[in-house]
Amino acid sequence: MHPYIHAKKNPNKPALIMASSGEITTYKELDERSNQIAHLFRQKGLKIGDGISIFMENNSRFLEICWAAQRSGLYFTPISSKLTAAEVKYIHDDCNSQFLISSKYLKNVANETFQLTKKTKHHYMVDGVEEGWQSFENAIMDLPKTPIPDEEMGQDMLYSSGTTGKPKGIRVPLKHIPIDQSDALMSVIAPLYDINENTKYLSPAPLYHAAPLRFTMRVNYLGGTNIIMENFDAEMSLSFIEKYKINMSQWVPTMFVRMCKLPESIRTKYDLSTHECAIHAAAPCPIEIKKTMIEWWGEIINEFYAGSEGNGFFACNSKEWLDHVGTVGKPIFGIPHICDEEGNELPIGSEGTIWFESDVEFSYHNDKKKTLDTRHPKNPKWTTLGDIGKLDEDNYLYLTDRKAFMIISGGVNIYPQETEDLIITHPKVYDCAVIGVPNQEFGEEVKAVVQPISWNDVGKNLEEEIIHFCRNNLSSIKCPKTVDFEKELPRHPTGKLYKRLLKDRYWGKKDSKIV
Repeated sequence: MHPYIHAKKNPNKPALIMASSGEITTYKELDERSNQIAHLFRQKGLKIGDGISIFMENNSRFLEICWAAQRSGLYFTPISSKLTAAEVKYIHDDCNSQFLISSKYLKNVANETFQLTKKTKHHYMVDGVEEGWQSFENAIMDLPKTPIPDEEMGQDMLYSSGTTGKPKGIRVPLKHIPIDQSDALMSVIAPLYDINENTKYLSPAPLYHAAPLRFTMRVNYLGGTNIIMENFDAEMSLSFIEKYKINMSQWVPTMFVRMCKLPESIRTKYDLSTHECAIHAAAPCPIEIKKTMIEWWGEIINEFYAGSEGNGFFACNSKEWLDHVGTVGKPIFGIPHICDEEGNELPIGSEGTIWFESDVEFSYHNDKKKTLDTRHPKNPKWTTLGDIGKLDEDNYLYLTDRKAFMIISGGVNIYPQETEDLIITHPKVYDCAVIGVPNQEFGEEVKAVVQPISWNDVGKNLEEEIIHFCRNNLSSIKCPKTVDFEKELPRHPTGKLYKRLLKDRYWGKKDSKIV
């Protein structure tokens, strides 16, 4: 199970295809280039346990670099291509990277980043060069295409998206095992989704995010073909399923929302008959959106709930979800416990913090306090991602929200997920966020921030329409008192909202424990 094995068996088989350009990288090319890059790492003094960082958009070099680090025993940290130079520098410095790789496509931010990271010894750029950067292609051109002598499995070191504060690196100890050995994630997802050499996997999300990176790499472990979208577009996604005869894909709920809002003529235009498995994760999917997707695509939709920390994995197929509407699945890995604020376990059906019981070890790099906060006060093997939820009698998990997004109004805890899930179904709404804003009497009040489908609809009438829509479907305490409109919400390409940025506009520098 490794690209080098498939390179021997099927050297000319596509390991990955860039969806829009059609650029193909064969297994032979992936193996040889990752070997050359591994030699470059060693040539520049990188040893097992050292780190590199990758600041690039989705392109064909991305996975070659990841595979090179994987076979060199390195930590590799993909950095969001949407960040500013200062944000890139923070992650690059925090993960102790000695080697930064960027691209000509990101030259503006890359040039600023170079000025901020001059102490880093090695800066390489793909697809061209800018001042201070070395040509990545030239650097590996004459290096051996055979393996380095000291191959050992490396490990991704991913960063939280920073929706509630500065991103934190998730560091898992290296296992010091052969590069072709299976791992915990592989043992879960390969049988669960039947990933194999016949898999044609469409990846529409940025590769710097956990699920797209880890799933595309596991598809290549097992000899399948990845079709990687340069950027997500709702209609183009459907066209690629038809063009490449996709049989497996992975999405986030906001992508489903975008596709559901396409005109019926577009939704029915493309042949999706090869599509056998559609996976989604990253955030809870609004119930009505998921029902629509199952009606449209059939019972091929699979959901999972997990974190980059790897301490638990829940999953359900369409039938299970229809029998337990709203669930994110049953435990595949990690035993769930629902606890109150003091860490006491709650009865079935009660809402509280979700804790996972497992042997997985992880830490947040350079943040002992945040690491400690993930540990249960009474049970050292229980860890949490900070999510709120409940279990039913059949051990299916339901997410309510993230603890950090909780609104406290007049002493009452309000979790905005349910309100957001409702508002997004309004026919005039393209996207929305529900947050707590200052209220002198109650501390906080509920506000909806809405991105409309048409800016021409914006005004008092639409605000009242949305508020009444909520009051007709939810208890009044969960409904927004006011609605503001934005032309675009600050949403991470993986679907997560940067609620911190929205809240900062309303709270400013007010002294508040609500972050």
